[in-house]
Amino acid sequence: MRHGHRGHGFGRPGGWQQADLPDAADAADWFAGRLPADWFTGPATLEIDRDEIVVIGELPLPAAEPAAAETTDTPQDAPPAEVPKATVEGLVSRFRESTRPARMQIAQEAQARYGRNVAWGITADGERIMFTHLAVPVMTRLRQPERKVLDTLVDSGVARSRSDALAWTVRLAGKHAEEWLEELRSAMRKVDDLRSEGPQGL
Repeated sequence: MRHGHRGHGFGRPGGWQQADLPDAADAADWFAGRLPADWFTGPATLEIDRDEIVVIGELPLPAAEPAAAETTDTPQDAPPAEVPKATVEGLVSRFRESTRPARMQIAQEAQARYGRNVAWGITADGERIMFTHLAVPVMTRLRQPERKVLDTLVDSGVARSRSDALAWTVRLAGKHAEEWLEELRSAMRKVDDLRSEGPQGL
């Protein structure tokens, strides 16, 4: 039986995640036992925050055909084998459609167990492709990587809430990007001036 990678949980142990949500410490092990063995080339990787469990697996690819080589190439000079991009796209589409009912069932079971939505994605030929991804309103819609930044600030005590953390990051970005922002404002004023000087009634 294969064992899943430990999920990348977030926040301090015993922190606010555990206070109001089921513990997801064993999620990687649960998914390792629940996912069909032939879906991915190895154990799925989990990324977990208080809202969502993101499941990412490596999609198995067919044996690659050697790339076309010039007649002057020696065997040592032959280009590496490649899987055509269209083949990869077709495999991704087939996997997504053929596994949809099973993924929905697994997601429902995981949501009941861990109190979080489940998002799915794969990696294929070095590219990461998300099928579903939760966007959570936090003064704007943020996906998991952005939410993790906010949660770090909350867990470390820098901010009291996600909204406070978002305001803090905006202030910090504005401080460090003030010169660029001023150039942007100046360019916008120039556009407004050009518009006012242009032909009227267009």
